[in-house]
Amino acid sequence: MIINDVNLDIMATRRSQYPDDLKSEFLLVGRSNVGKSSFINSILGRKNIAYTSSTPGKTQTLNFYKVNNSFYLIDVPGYGYAAVDKKTQAKFGMMIEEYLEKRHQLKRVFLLIDFRHKPMEDDLLMYNFLKYYNLPVTVIATKSDKISGGKKQKNLKLILESLDLVVGDDLIVFSSVTKLGVKEVLDKIESIISEELI
Repeated sequence: MIINDVNLDIMATRRSQYPDDLKSEFLLVGRSNVGKSSFINSILGRKNIAYTSSTPGKTQTLNFYKVNNSFYLIDVPGYGYAAVDKKTQAKFGMMIEEYLEKRHQLKRVFLLIDFRHKPMEDDLLMYNFLKYYNLPVTVIATKSDKISGGKKQKNLKLILESLDLVVGDDLIVFSSVTKLGVKEVLDKIESIISEELI
């Protein structure tokens, strides 16, 4: 897939603001410091369509990026950031839950997890939360360039054992620095969109 056109089309906080053009949607979730903005920039081949910040927790809306006028990539507030107060965290949670409840356009969720560490409790809760809604999930193991070759297999095993992925879910090892996994993610999106058109 070649990315020709990208726009941050809508920044929504409630259902009435979502796009109504029925294009396929792909949701990105992950901890605040897992590298979601770098993932978006890498996938879309843009340097700063999503702004990376030294302060985690910057995203406070559901950001709908319209890509090639054919699908949406949606970034949501990151979880697990202690400096965001409980009331704001609860608001983010309700915002995401409202989106997940009745969004038939949602075709797959990309759950970003730091490849360097064992999944945290928040990551496990998020995976189980997505499975409660029977959503297909691809786990994206970010920052793989920061892991030495010998540790890669060990870390991969640890993540897979911790999450215990259900049949149909998968994992892509990813790096926004080396671009490892970028083609795999784009191929997956393209394949899902193609299936929808059949």
